[in-house]
Amino acid sequence: MRLMDRDLKILKEVERWRVIFGRHIKELTGFTGTRACDNRLKILIDNGYLKRKKILFEYPYIYSLTSKSQKLLNIIPKDNEIRLDQFRHNIAVLDVLISLIKQKIITLADVVSEKEMHSLEGFGVRKHKPDFIFSHENNKIAVEIEMSLKSLYRLEANIKDNFLNYDGQIWYIDSQNNKLKNALAKFSEQYTNMRIRNLEEV
Repeated sequence: MRLMDRDLKILKEVERWRVIFGRHIKELTGFTGTRACDNRLKILIDNGYLKRKKILFEYPYIYSLTSKSQKLLNIIPKDNEIRLDQFRHNIAVLDVLISLIKQKIITLADVVSEKEMHSLEGFGVRKHKPDFIFSHENNKIAVEIEMSLKSLYRLEANIKDNFLNYDGQIWYIDSQNNKLKNALAKFSEQYTNMRIRNLEEV
């Protein structure tokens, strides 16, 4: 097959994120209809550029690159590790991103994913990175999706890291988790570039 510009965009978006569904690809690559997107994804699968698999019964298929498409994008061929304990979180990351794009708060071109940041950092000790960052009016904003309360020490360490490295940080949280909600509210009194949003709003 002859790859079109949109096909390359699909492959690049699949690579940028840890978990991605067809509905995410549709929104991120400009398809107006689900059927057209699904048909194109099937063509890419049939021609060896994409693969899909079911991880959990209640969720749709997730897409990943084949070694063929990784070589095309000059990526060292590797399997995309899926962590079940992070599965819902990784879905929420893209749902938040797409919500911000639809609200015209950001554009996709302004965004750098956590996976990309780690890739740019290279090998070595893995440091904390936000789920994604975006640029807005010459400011760099970190976005974090938090669905459960980590240790307070780790949570504050991540907040402090964002405070030192970014102009602002937005935390999307499960508002039903009162311990998490109260902890972040308390930290926001000290780290003044924080904003807290409810995931239910997405």
